[in-house]
Amino acid sequence: MESSDRHATRPTHGLVAVPAGRVTLSDRRTQRSWAVDLAPFRLGALPVTQDLYAALTGLHPSTSDGDRLPVESVSWWDAARFCNSLSEQEELRPAYRITAAAADSDATVTQDPAADGYRLPTEAEWEYACRAGTEGPRYGTLDDIAWHRGNSGERLREAGSRSPNAWGLHDMLGNVWEWCWDRYDPEVYGDYRVLRGGGWFDEHWSCRASVRRRSHPTFRVDDVGFRLARSGG
Repeated sequence: MESSDRHATRPTHGLVAVPAGRVTLSDRRTQRSWAVDLAPFRLGALPVTQDLYAALTGLHPSTSDGDRLPVESVSWWDAARFCNSLSEQEELRPAYRITAAAADSDATVTQDPAADGYRLPTEAEWEYACRAGTEGPRYGTLDDIAWHRGNSGERLREAGSRSPNAWGLHDMLGNVWEWCWDRYDPEVYGDYRVLRGGGWFDEHWSCRASVRRRSHPTFRVDDVGFRLARSGG
């Protein structure tokens, strides 16, 4: 696991090395499936927590209060800008080129493939990392690995307090939905972005590795957060 030692007093954001591989994605709405080959990358062992988000931005957007709770009520744009800000703080090359605009709905973004900074995972990376070599709907028994409507007490829970998958990644299912880089289906939904993983208020059927959800990139709600990624092994 990798973590930043440049700011020893700040919250950590450990990343787990994920090996190269292939994952097959599917969409129930269109009955389509497609295989994606992936290069090695790194992914946060936990979703971004409120203490880490506040330490960098000075903001507390979440409706629930707790340093070790996942940050929520953040838009896709909030997450992308956080990735760039953290990259700049650590003197890494930002992953995103974001145009200035009066409103996020008018901004544009492109990804720099040569960047070594933080970014959002693609949905293929997310599902591949979630599965961690497994083939079923989940990487373990639901109540052991995920906070969902049946066991959360209908509230957000501390990040990392459920069992991780085989690659050391916690909360890949349940607790908060996580923004991914990808557009859901541009021809039908325009700029809507992919969400993965299920959340603390979701029934068990939403907490599966293959479930896809979509939302507008300006959307903020109390069961949506994000997780950091970086390219390279």
